Amino acid sequence: MTNIIEQFKLNGKVAIVTGGAMGLGQAMAEALAQAGADIVIADINLPLAKKTAQKISEAEGVKTTAIETDVTDPEAVNQMADTVVEEYGKIDILVNNAGMTINEKAEEMSYENWKKVMDLNLNGIFLVAQTVGKIMIKQGYGSIINTSSMSGLIANKPQEQCSYNASKAGVIMLTKSLAMEWSKYGIKVNTIAPGYMKTELTKPFFDEGGAMIDDWMGFTPMGRPGAPHELGGIVVYLASDASSFAQGSVFTIDGGYTAL
Repeated sequence: MTNIIEQFKLNGKVAIVTGGAMGLGQAMAEALAQAGADIVIADINLPLAKKTAQKISEAEGVKTTAIETDVTDPEAVNQMADTVVEEYGKIDILVNNAGMTINEKAEEMSYENWKKVMDLNLNGIFLVAQTVGKIMIKQGYGSIINTSSMSGLIANKPQEQCSYNASKAGVIMLTKSLAMEWSKYGIKVNTIAPGYMKTELTKPFFDEGGAMIDDWMGFTPMGRPGAPHELGGIVVYLASDASSFAQGSVFTIDGGYTAL
């Protein structure tokens, strides 16, 4: 009989988390470490990445590495992947998480800002997935977990963020496309689509409250934002053997927002 608890363990696995120095990325990196994985924090903010990596290593007793990585730069992404393989010998798990948003009305948004969001949120996801995917193809296994958003499924209200929504919808379709192409190589590709989460960046908005927060929570059946640690369970599931038949799927963790 299969021991389901054993399937969730990640001992001996190596996980890269892009944008892992803070927020949702940090929380997912911590969860993977708690399940036993060694962690690589790949982030453009190297000092913060080092601090996060050290914190995780001390708390969970796993090996950690911090690598300065601009996920929109192909050369930097290649160097990051090569460094991980040189140090660890393999890449079992990729949490493709780096992203940003710019709230602007569509008719007023500069093309420069449109490209900035699309470059990080979609092109960066592709570059890292492609680079790590080549390594996983040679290995014959791996799990790629892309961070999309419920905003890839719905248009948020009341804030204007067409570039963010479009980029996250692109991540969802990219996930499905890679899953279709790479299943034959033993690679799982899935995406987590969070709803409104209370992170270091959004905490001031939630604490201040106001009409926008009232709208956000009014459309969320659970009536509250998510906490970063609430993504821990799903990322461990998708990284582990417990999700062996999960492929090309969107796992929406949004307090019920998209259920309305």
